[in-house]
Amino acid sequence: MLPFTCRGIWRAAVHTLRTSRGMPPCRLLSTCDGVPPGLADAETIFALSSGHGRCGVAVIRVSGPASATALRCMAGLTRSLPPPRTALLRSITDSQAKEVLDRGLVLWFPAPHSFTGEDSVEFHIHGGPAVVTAVLQALGSVPGMRPAEAGEFTRRAFQAGKLGLTEVEGLGDLIHAETEAQRRQALRQMSGELGRLYQDWSHRLKRCLAHVEAFIDFSEDELIEDGVLNQVDRSVCTLQAEMVRHLKDERRGERLRSGVQVVIAGATNAGKSSLLNTLCQRPAAIVSPIAGTTRDVVETALDIGGFPVLLSDTAGLRDSLDLVEREGVRRARERVEQADLTLVVVDCAYLPTDVQQAAAFLQGHLKSVLQTQEQPETALPADRYLLVLNKTDLVPEDQRQKLDRELRQVSGLPPVCLISCHTNEGLQDFLTVLHSNVKTLCGDPLSGAPTLTQARHRAHLQQCVAALAQYQRYRDADLALAAEGVRLALTSLGRITGRVGAEEILDIIFKDFCIGK
Repeated sequence: MLPFTCRGIWRAAVHTLRTSRGMPPCRLLSTCDGVPPGLADAETIFALSSGHGRCGVAVIRVSGPASATALRCMAGLTRSLPPPRTALLRSITDSQAKEVLDRGLVLWFPAPHSFTGEDSVEFHIHGGPAVVTAVLQALGSVPGMRPAEAGEFTRRAFQAGKLGLTEVEGLGDLIHAETEAQRRQALRQMSGELGRLYQDWSHRLKRCLAHVEAFIDFSEDELIEDGVLNQVDRSVCTLQAEMVRHLKDERRGERLRSGVQVVIAGATNAGKSSLLNTLCQRPAAIVSPIAGTTRDVVETALDIGGFPVLLSDTAGLRDSLDLVEREGVRRARERVEQADLTLVVVDCAYLPTDVQQAAAFLQGHLKSVLQTQEQPETALPADRYLLVLNKTDLVPEDQRQKLDRELRQVSGLPPVCLISCHTNEGLQDFLTVLHSNVKTLCGDPLSGAPTLTQARHRAHLQQCVAALAQYQRYRDADLALAAEGVRLALTSLGRITGRVGAEEILDIIFKDFCIGK
């Protein structure tokens, strides 16, 4: 029998045979003089890599084969280049005008030990707009150099194998992170943890595919060990189960990346706009005693305990003959259906004094306000709603305390919070409950297995699971079709990591990067 440890020799023979017959050999990664293939003849690019506007220090990055030339011209280095990764204080000059533009630090990063894998230079200059513009113009006059396109530095790092595609996406998320939890999740993905998980799956799929194809090609010659397909069956089943578990994350990573959709809904004049203004601490929405003031959706982004929230105030939910208000109500119901969490605001003045009657009133109110006419009997998941009883300053204190104490014990109701947007009473307790719900929806970015952060990851993984199901469906009927299922699964997984069919998705990934990154 042919042991599987000999597969490397067999593949090398196939590679040699293809080459001898004039067929293109398998694409192999190699390096020449430390520069990855495809980058040696690349153009040299430059851009401002730090933020725009006045600042103490600005960083201009250069990458490509002419980087050493740019360093010599701009820093007046006629002989040797500075030691790698060592800051050197030099006068930055315009090589054509022979004019000193600024005095700053220069750093030399020879290939392949740079962010892009190419020869790279950084100029750390003063951050005034005139200084930055003058240095950029001077770099543009150096032969063989051009301004970088958006995300081009990171794209070159990916092409050089410095970053995987999931790491590139993590870097983009880190640049755009606005909350602490987003930063933690992006940093974890940029470290390569998610990519390593997918690479492990990819390696196991390749092994399964190699075993199936070897069985197809050599089983009749009795060169294959017994039980090979049984091993593949177990591996495919295990992989499929792991991927399904990975997909069952309730979109926590995606929510954390894009923000939890929190919608304020309820009847007119319940204090929805007042709650929005209180939470964002500014007059974002018009507050008026006139019912139906809010006609459209008012959105604002918030940081709730380090978690991103997109808070939306909506029109009061009621029947109306006004065409504009009816459109606002339709949009409000649409937002509630799409929301991750809905804050149902209720005016305390309408609550019965008896607690049991108040609980029945709130349950009926939830159904009348939140359930659509098309689906009036749809069950309301309690974890998607918070009951916010507003205007408690208009209720006697003893009645308020009784409501607060006894409504929390009523089964079948979402969590209840009593607040006053006028006096801010109960606001801190409400924020604690809101933060707890948002944290549950997003999860802890540092604990457990890495989560999905991109919709495209989810789509490709679902295709991968479906392809593995094809293997199981055709396993006994047609082994060639079963092998094609494994191959499709491997391709779908490769589209996430960028190892297979990356070109068609690179523009989508890199277009969100800023110039200079």
